[in-house]
Amino acid sequence: MKNLVVATAIVLGSLTVNAATTPSLENAVNQSVLIQDEFKEVSADAVPAAVKSTVEKSFPGTKLEKAYVNEKKEYKLEISKGDKKYIIFSDAAGNIVK
Repeated sequence: MKNLVVATAIVLGSLTVNAATTPSLENAVNQSVLIQDEFKEVSADAVPAAVKSTVEKSFPGTKLEKAYVNEKKEYKLEISKGDKKYIIFSDAAGNIVK
């Protein structure tokens, strides 16, 4: 009888854990798409020298593949080293933004 009560408690406990609501993945995807839509692609020549200098110093041996800018003059930079690609964000002064 004691085992039946313990087993029932375990089953009910596990059901309540599964009943917890989780954030919708659809909302997370929509938010990330909205953030990325703010950036417009620009040529590598349009990237300020301070930003290029920071990339060269912070990520030696990398190549600037693509650059994007938003209304706040923040830059999204796609850089590569060999076959690996990275995305970094910087402001117009060359400070890395997280």
